Amino acid sequence: MRFITKTLVTSLAVLLAAWLLRHHGISIDSSYTAVIVALVLGLLNSFVKPILIILTIPITIFSLGLFLIVINVFIVEMTSAIVKDFNVDSWFAALLFSIIVSLTSSFIEKFINKNTTVS
Repeated sequence: MRFITKTLVTSLAVLLAAWLLRHHGISIDSSYTAVIVALVLGLLNSFVKPILIILTIPITIFSLGLFLIVINVFIVEMTSAIVKDFNVDSWFAALLFSIIVSLTSSFIEKFINKNTTVS
């Protein structure tokens, strides 16, 4: 159940980010595509991102952690390459998309978790 909830929350965040950035180079064709994007982002973040983080530890340390932003942008660009109906036109658009999806999904998940805790 947690996986489904997280995927739906991320899908909503993807739709919001795509809508906010529609004039900045992000396009998504449908809400079905948003679910696919959320699934692909989840898989890439689970399997590819940890490998990239390990491989780039020296650069990440030297940049005081800022290189993790580059990794996030790369994951968004990879998602765009995998999902045909999801397009990212620039590095900056991918950066903004990454930030908006991250903040939005965090906010929604905290709101859901706050309302579902039993005291």
